[in-house]
Formats: sequence, structure tokens, C-alpha cells
Amino acid sequence: MLGTYLRLVATMTLWGGTFIAGRLLADIGPATASLMRFAVASLFMLALCWRLEGRAPRLSRGQIVPVLLLGLTGIFLYNIFFLTGLKTVTAGRASLIIAGNPALIAVLAAIFFKEPFGRVKILGLALSILGALVVISRGELGAIMGQVKIGDLFIFGCVFAWSSYTVLGKKVMNGLSPVAAVTWSCLAGMLYLFPLALREGLAANLAAANSVEWASMAYLGVFGTGVGFSWYYQGVKTLGAGRAGVFINLVPVNAVLMGWLLLGEAVDLSLAIGAALIFTGVYLVNRPARRDHAHAQAATHQPDPAPIAR
Repeated sequence: MLGTYLRLVATMTLWGGTFIAGRLLADIGPATASLMRFAVASLFMLALCWRLEGRAPRLSRGQIVPVLLLGLTGIFLYNIFFLTGLKTVTAGRASLIIAGNPALIAVLAAIFFKEPFGRVKILGLALSILGALVVISRGELGAIMGQVKIGDLFIFGCVFAWSSYTVLGKKVMNGLSPVAAVTWSCLAGMLYLFPLALREGLAANLAAANSVEWASMAYLGVFGTGVGFSWYYQGVKTLGAGRAGVFINLVPVNAVLMGWLLLGEAVDLSLAIGAALIFTGVYLVNRPARRDHAHAQAATHQPDPAPIAR
């Protein structure tokens, strides 16, 4: 279980970097950048499947439609919204809006999978969202609200696309491993992205890309998608959609830290306060329910079953 938590924390660090990489791709069409991201990711994931499972991932007839929905929500829609929004929205503001993901994921998981959503989890979600707000605003919550612009609406679209992808993924993983689910969702997403990228001027966009933009697309493909999506889905499968989704509130903290490390941006007390709120919220959401704990204790004190006649 500890390994699952550590992988989720590492995933949020990788995803913090996707905001920087996405901003570096502002001059490339969103469909082109997304297609290249998932072309790289698909190659990486196919190789990973061969290494971990000894073969390419197989898909049954009944899994085709769910996988196509994964590609539509988490690959096509999310990335078109994400890269289009980042053309006009700063990485910090975008990561703030994305912080709404855990709340929506937890609500959807409670509705569709009956995952517990009691008062303690509500408090944990509220604390983690508040922490994300504190980090991005650097302690001045009113300074980041302002007027909602068209770019903000695209980033809000990311929240709905990713929440749908997370909840759908939990269902799909009843018959597929996390690695196979991510592989197929990447391949399905490319089916939607390819015609749009052609219309956008795929060849011309790639010919004009510089080394920084190619490196950004590679980062998004390998680390932001291949590694990050796989670890995230492992967390969803192990912990549930709601408990894994709350870790997304760590992304703004990582984005600010990367700004400090890579860009020399100042880090102040608001980061420490926001991080403390987020980690507290993550703990409360992932804390075992008291009822489950009591059941586990009772199980340990059950009398030995009657011996089986031999």
C-alpha cells in the first residue's frame, strides 16, 4: 500500500511538469502536440506491456466501446482542452482550476461505485482544495479569481474530461490491467486526434518545431502519460477513484516548487501552509473508515473455526 501512495505522489510531480511543458508548446497546434504526445506514449506503453505482461495488450469485443470512451475523454478531449487553454492561461492558474478534479471524481465515484463519501472525506476534500488555492494564490485568495476568460473554460473542460476518464477507467480495469488500459486509451485517443491534426497542418507544425518543443512532447508522452497514467490507474485500482483522485491537489504544489527550482520564482510561507493543508486532506480522504477498522479488529478476534473432519 505504501508503494501505491509513493507512486501517486511521484505521478503528481510528473504532472506538475506537464504544465510547464504545455506552455512551451503554445506555438504548436493543440491537436498536433496531443497526437505526438500520445504517439510517443503509445510506443512507450506497448514496450512496457511486452516487458511486464510478455505480450501486446489484448482487447475483448465487450471492451471496445469502453476503451473508445477512455480515448475520447482522457486523451482527446482532455488534451485538446488542456493545450488550447494553456495558450492563454498561465500554468499556475490552470493548475488551480485542475484542482477541482478530486471533488468531482469523489462525487462521481460515490454515485457510480458507492465509494464512501462521509463527513471526514468531505472535510479532507475541502482542506486539500483550500490548500491548492493557498499555494497558487500565494496566500491571497482574492487575487486569482478575476474575470473568467475563454481559456479558463477550456481548462474547466479538462476537469470534466479527466473525472470521466478516471471513473470509466475503474470500470474498464475490471478486465484489463492498468498498463493495458492506458495503452489502449492512448491508441484510441490517437484515432480521434489524427484527422484533427491533419486539418491543423500536422506536417508543417512538426517541421517548424524546435528542439525544446520536441523535448516537451517527449516529456509529455513518456513521463506525463506513459509513467504517470500507469501509476495513477494503479492507484485507482488499488485505492478507488475517490481516494486516488484527491492526490491531484498535490499538482499545484509541485508546479510552484518547479517554478522555484527551474525558474527562480520565490517560495514563501503560503507554500508550506498550502502543502500542509493538502497533505492533511489527502490523509483524511485515505484514512480507513472507523467501521472498516472495527470490522478488521473483530475479524482478528474471531474464534477458530471448527476443525474439518478428515
